[in-house]
Amino acid sequence: MTELGLEKRQFGHRARLALSPGEVRVIDDQAHAARTMWNCLHAWWQMMPKDKRTLAAADAAIREARKDLDFLAKLPAQASQAVLKTYFRAWVNCWEGRTDEPNFKDRFRTVMSVDIPQGRDLNIVRVHRRWGMVNLPKIGRVRFRWTKDLPVGRRANTDNRITGARLVKDALGWHIAFRVQTLEAKPQPHQGPEVGIDAGVNIPLALSNKDHQDHGRPPRLPDGTADRDKWLTPKEKARLLKLERQAAHRKSFRKKGEKTSRRLQHTYDQIKQLRAKATRRALDWQHHTTTYLARTYGVIVVEQLNITNMVKSARGTTEEPGKNVKAKAGLNRSIAQEAWGRTVTMLTYKLRRYGGRLVKVPAPNTSRHCSACGFTVPGSREDQATFMCKNPDCDFQCNADWNAARNILHLYRIGHVIVEVPAAGRRGRKAARTVKPVAAR
Repeated sequence: MTELGLEKRQFGHRARLALSPGEVRVIDDQAHAARTMWNCLHAWWQMMPKDKRTLAAADAAIREARKDLDFLAKLPAQASQAVLKTYFRAWVNCWEGRTDEPNFKDRFRTVMSVDIPQGRDLNIVRVHRRWGMVNLPKIGRVRFRWTKDLPVGRRANTDNRITGARLVKDALGWHIAFRVQTLEAKPQPHQGPEVGIDAGVNIPLALSNKDHQDHGRPPRLPDGTADRDKWLTPKEKARLLKLERQAAHRKSFRKKGEKTSRRLQHTYDQIKQLRAKATRRALDWQHHTTTYLARTYGVIVVEQLNITNMVKSARGTTEEPGKNVKAKAGLNRSIAQEAWGRTVTMLTYKLRRYGGRLVKVPAPNTSRHCSACGFTVPGSREDQATFMCKNPDCDFQCNADWNAARNILHLYRIGHVIVEVPAAGRRGRKAARTVKPVAAR
């Protein structure tokens, strides 16, 4: 039970592991075994009668599988139990209408991961300022980059501790994501000002008070869209272009159905590393920017956007081909790279941490409505970056994203609110229970 004025908070911290080639092979085998365990569970679920699909029966099945198949035995026992719990949790989320049905995990499209559910097994020790040591099951002591103070040793107690971890692999190698539980003071209501934010392409985050948040180095293409590799330096861009040309040249010699050569796969890996580096820089910018906004403003107003529909292709059909398909494809890439949905998610939990509120308002016509005179005149939005009101009595001219941000804040002040995200950062009402899928009933 927490003390008065205090609350428990859980967050994750990710750090890079320093592994030898042998240790990498061991963790790779464990990750493949975890994926195989998931697929075996899914096959067992579909095969068993409805009244036999119980947690105890599934637990007995995976224990027998670990005895019969040496490959599955490479996965630690607790990690196998974590796969089982995650699988059953996936079905519960499906029944409650939050996700689709669980499915088989593909070998090449699934993120490789291994769960370590017990925090006490990690035995974390800080070696010095830059490195720490962690114990991994069936591997031993491994170094990791120490970039954040963790509640370990004398600093750890019942309320402040590491409850578990997960090993995750990306193009840059294996990382460990710690699950940290801390006891913090409940935030007081934020007394900061109100602000409207328009997520755009010309300006990543345009604020109604002109406190715009840009990338710092935002190169643009001639058509006004963002550069696809804007998070890479000129030398990295040149190297990426060279690698892509090499990959295209080597791929031209591969026959249909032939296995990819090691040389071509190595080129693909180098391209993935550069892409992953750009993604990390973009994510770092988002974290810094959303933290600054959550600390500065008490109420942040954003649009209720349907991003999935916004990035649909304009290609059309053979009978009715689309128009400006190439330009729309470039705009879709720019929208996807800005990751507006992830920005709103970060603002949601960070505003809750600092006592602020996130409000969503209707999106239609916010970029075409004049924030000065209040009229919507056709043709006022001249291009992606310019707004010029065509009302003869107005002639207001400004940046289109800033004009939309002012309209967003105005909608909130006059009460046109779709949803106000709760302080806990989750949907205010419980998700409606949908009918169970045929495979689950």
